[in-house]
Amino acid sequence: MEKAYNITSLNFENGFMMITIDDQSFKLKLSDVSDKLAKASDLERNDYKISPSGYGIHWRLLDEDLSINGLLKADKSQHSLQHQA
Repeated sequence: MEKAYNITSLNFENGFMMITIDDQSFKLKLSDVSDKLAKASDLERNDYKISPSGYGIHWRLLDEDLSINGLLKADKSQHSLQHQA
């Protein structure tokens, strides 16, 4: 099975999610991505599993699922807001 996306790193720091998808790094504000992740403890945030297909990420302790397509849209939305300022 061919992967939709290749996620090589996922970290959380100071209210942001840093993720590398297909060799591109993204820094996403957690409150824009997921209220559950924004309010979660470090333990809860770091207990995740990337789907084998690369389509999404699941946080078992939070019962939260995020699609990579959704994360990429959130990144574009954040950048467009920054350009308008």
